[in-house]
Amino acid sequence: MTEAANQQVNVETAAVSDRGLSEKRPLNEDSFYSDPSRHIFAVADGVGGANAGEVASQTAIEVLSEAFRHNLDDADIEDLMELAIQRANASIHQMAKEQPKFSMMATTVVALHLDGHRAIIGHVGDSRLYRLTPDGKLHRETEDHSVVEEEVRAGRMTPAQAATHPSRNVISRALGAEDGVEVDMKTIEIEDGTTFLLCSDGITRHIPDNELRELLGGRQALKDICAEMKRRCYERGAEDNLTALLVRVGADANGGLLEEFDDEGTVMAARPGLDRTMPGAAATPFAETDAAPPTDVPAPAPSDAGPVTRGVDRLMDANQMPERPVAPVVPVVSEQSVGKNVAPAQSGGGIAGTLLRLVLFLIAITIAGGAAFFYGKSYQRQIDLEKAAAAVVPAPTPLPEDPATRFDKQRREVDRDPRGALNRMVAESNSKPLDSTDPEFLYLYGRALMLSGKHTEANEAFLKSLEQLKDRPARDPLRVEAQISSIAAAFKANNGVALRTAAAELDKLIQTEDAGVAQPNVSAPVPTESSSPNTNATTLPTP
Repeated sequence: MTEAANQQVNVETAAVSDRGLSEKRPLNEDSFYSDPSRHIFAVADGVGGANAGEVASQTAIEVLSEAFRHNLDDADIEDLMELAIQRANASIHQMAKEQPKFSMMATTVVALHLDGHRAIIGHVGDSRLYRLTPDGKLHRETEDHSVVEEEVRAGRMTPAQAATHPSRNVISRALGAEDGVEVDMKTIEIEDGTTFLLCSDGITRHIPDNELRELLGGRQALKDICAEMKRRCYERGAEDNLTALLVRVGADANGGLLEEFDDEGTVMAARPGLDRTMPGAAATPFAETDAAPPTDVPAPAPSDAGPVTRGVDRLMDANQMPERPVAPVVPVVSEQSVGKNVAPAQSGGGIAGTLLRLVLFLIAITIAGGAAFFYGKSYQRQIDLEKAAAAVVPAPTPLPEDPATRFDKQRREVDRDPRGALNRMVAESNSKPLDSTDPEFLYLYGRALMLSGKHTEANEAFLKSLEQLKDRPARDPLRVEAQISSIAAAFKANNGVALRTAAAELDKLIQTEDAGVAQPNVSAPVPTESSSPNTNATTLPTP
């Protein structure tokens, strides 16, 4: 994760995005954007299915990210976000008008920007943003722009009725549906320890708010929470594409929020003093004799205290631990102190006792010597075995890096420093990057060009990449992404011919994949006005 920021507020993020289990959605039409360095985050859910909802969602993300990438420090963030979403709406609407295949194309969007302890939220559609406060309360910061939700807000439908209504998936507002769109904007104050969830309806249709509060309020790492959301959605059918983006504010360098209590720590927090007097026992120190202390002292009764600190107090409490017996002081009497008439000690046994002690001493020395010899041989044998193993077993060969992981790292490097990436790729290719036959290199080169504002050159690089990808399957992720990027580059370059050509190529990809499957009537009329009594917005089916 990346920490950066505005007013030195640290941010931790994690995300999951998946196409789900429905065969009706062979592609993931969701897109998301996470840029902790600029504190901008967004989720978009494409609408239109075969009519390239993924094009709409990715276009929304691209326009939003570009706006904040070129943001000036003195810009009004709320105005910037609203204008960026409006611009994305115009871009998608224009493509939908020019290409019949895209006529039903649209997308939802929910965006979050953090400016210190101020959060700016913008959204259109039914993708949601939740906020979990440090005290564990979950707040839903967005209202769905859907037919049933508006009926609920108007009091004409209950939430229970809305959950099972046939039109529950019909949204009343989306980017690209019309030439203009109303964007809901909100600014709130937050505190350290706040967690945000931005998600598409593929998450919320399977996981209710009470479960979301439970998940977000736990002590799991954010990536583990994302994995659990996906698991629950799959367990319940995963009928839609699902995307969740988590943002935690005020995380420390290790990703934690507060110093967590160690339930499995040692019982003693600190080593007790080395005095030889037990608390609560007689103040008499242990006798300085050669006698060993008693070993049959019963163990202290287990404490029923909960926290460790109370357990320590109980262990150190004299009332909870029996006193350890103190060895009695036995006076040592010397023979010289009483004269030669004193009888010899009974325990000695005279000369016979002395000889017996000598024999026992010699036996003990013999046993100790034998044990030492045996241990030494065993130790030497262990060393010899370890040396032999080290000589026979070669050092492990590191596993090769997964190509998908390597490509993802390279793409992130391009996004982080597009101009530096351009210079590096030009140098690596001897100043002839477009002569490369590596489609991934050409795609990354085009991406770096587009992020640097060179849209015409970017489109040329994307077309070169597509030329190398022509033998791959129609739904190959890189091929689809390069085609969508070509459309975006042509649009930004204001090149109508290139835009129509790129869109037609994408149309061919879709038709190739959908061959043999009944296609929607591309000459169908554009969406009609909703008959809902409380809205005049266009109604669109969600994916």
